[in-house]
Amino acid sequence: MAELPAGTVTFLFTDIEGSTKLLQRLGAAGYAPVRDTHHRLLRKTSARHGGVEVDTQGDAFFLAFATATGALEAAAAVQRAFAAHPWPDGSPVQVRMGLHTGTPLVTGEGYVGLDVVRAARIAAAGHGGQVLLSQTTRNLVEQALPEGASLRDLGALRLKDLQQSEHLYQLVLASLPADYPPLKTLDWVRHNLPVE
Repeated sequence: MAELPAGTVTFLFTDIEGSTKLLQRLGAAGYAPVRDTHHRLLRKTSARHGGVEVDTQGDAFFLAFATATGALEAAAAVQRAFAAHPWPDGSPVQVRMGLHTGTPLVTGEGYVGLDVVRAARIAAAGHGGQVLLSQTTRNLVEQALPEGASLRDLGALRLKDLQQSEHLYQLVLASLPADYPPLKTLDWVRHNLPVE
């Protein structure tokens, strides 16, 4: 493992939305090269922006950056790379991403702290193709957004297992989709009651 950034660190969590459905549709032989391409694009692009791979499981990645701007630039570049790639069978790979900046404890096994959990929960709240940022990360990057990018205020929302709401923002990139269903947070409850 490469040396992990210490002090103030920005975390980027990612994972492919609908990967199981994609695997079922393409079969193992068809899905393996898609997953390999996903991994290659994500690793190559994030490394160019200072990203260090902390962990990966299946199609999920946990990356750390010494700067919030580097993490945001990596997320934007990766989403653009995924959108531009000619995926087989016309099946675009939709990756959700979450960014949060904090000061975690660095151990021999990686990072420990609520900032890690917060970043993972932010990513899990999103949809494929969507990049979500915490208020902390937004404050650090708002004056240095990548070209063709803006931030959309999504409000304060409650995330699983966290006591306080988190004010979230969505990275909006020119020429990429910007509208998504409601975030998967504790504020959004599915029900079968009639809507009046």
